[in-house]
Amino acid sequence: MRTLDYGKVIEKIVSFIRERVDEANVNGVVIGISGGVDSATTAFLAVKALGREKVLGLIMPYYENQDVEDAKLVCETLGINYKIINIKPIVDAFEESLDFEPDKITKGNIMVRARMILLYAHANQYNFLVLGTSNKSELLTGYYTKWGDGASDYAPLINLYKTEVWEIAKRLGVPERIIKKKPTAGLWIGQTDENELGISYKLLDEILYRLVDLKMPKEKIAEEVGIPLEKVEYVENLVQKSKHKRKLPTGPEI
Repeated sequence: MRTLDYGKVIEKIVSFIRERVDEANVNGVVIGISGGVDSATTAFLAVKALGREKVLGLIMPYYENQDVEDAKLVCETLGINYKIINIKPIVDAFEESLDFEPDKITKGNIMVRARMILLYAHANQYNFLVLGTSNKSELLTGYYTKWGDGASDYAPLINLYKTEVWEIAKRLGVPERIIKKKPTAGLWIGQTDENELGISYKLLDEILYRLVDLKMPKEKIAEEVGIPLEKVEYVENLVQKSKHKRKLPTGPEI
């Protein structure tokens, strides 16, 4: 992986958040706090940039589980205002309005988009910006919901791989139990990111860095990392098939 000066990276992100809030002339930022490392790191950076009074956390569970306690731990550690909004009634209302039974993925996307609506409702009401929590590993593989957790005004972690987010979290003082927990979007019981992706973040980042940043040939990546070529091709396919997610809607040239 690339070598970063994490102190400078933190300074750069903090300045970025502060500048964007000043430019937009808003009162602060709202962040969806999931109990995971990405949203925790984003919240810690926002507080560093703006002070705790200008950061609002929204905890939006569908299931009542340990994630809610972890999200509360983040908010209370930082001393920021936060709200817990159970999205189950909202999602249930969506489901009731459909003339079909949504499958697991469809329902998961409804859940994530419901959270986005709540974030923007608060942003509109209180003159805030929405800070997204997506990282570069998720962006490149399409591991997010379009117009859901992929929707935000700014995404401070978007140019950092997941393994780099963990490093920054350690330096910011994010609680250890948040850093060490298995990443999950909390979309269904037992769901984890790495199971869904079919690869560990550590290996994924090693491949993505060489494939996207260094533009190394697939065979060379497989040899250097010590893995089968098929694993590199699997990651390459994730990047290729999610291209549409990284673009705004387009139409024909007139």
